[in-house]
Amino acid sequence: MFSSDQRARAYHILVDDESLCQQIKEQIHHFEDFDRLAREHSLCPSGKVGGDIGIFGPGKMMPEFDKVVFNEELCQVHGPVKTPYGYHLIWIARRK
Repeated sequence: MFSSDQRARAYHILVDDESLCQQIKEQIHHFEDFDRLAREHSLCPSGKVGGDIGIFGPGKMMPEFDKVVFNEELCQVHGPVKTPYGYHLIWIARRK
């Protein structure tokens, strides 16, 4: 599925409601919006740092999350992505 040597840096916003997730997505036009909205709305502790979940490889996150992070376009907001934790918006900063 994914190469074990792949790494990505990603940010996310986690909320418990899909419609709220979609509303937040509509407010994001660039990374500064994402950062601010993560601090305001994310239920994840990473929200305090703009949604930064750092650099990680495949298998460290939920499969639904990995699928987006390791396949979708960089520097754009993706989602809502549903996992057992709730609904995520994901910003992929870089990948190698």
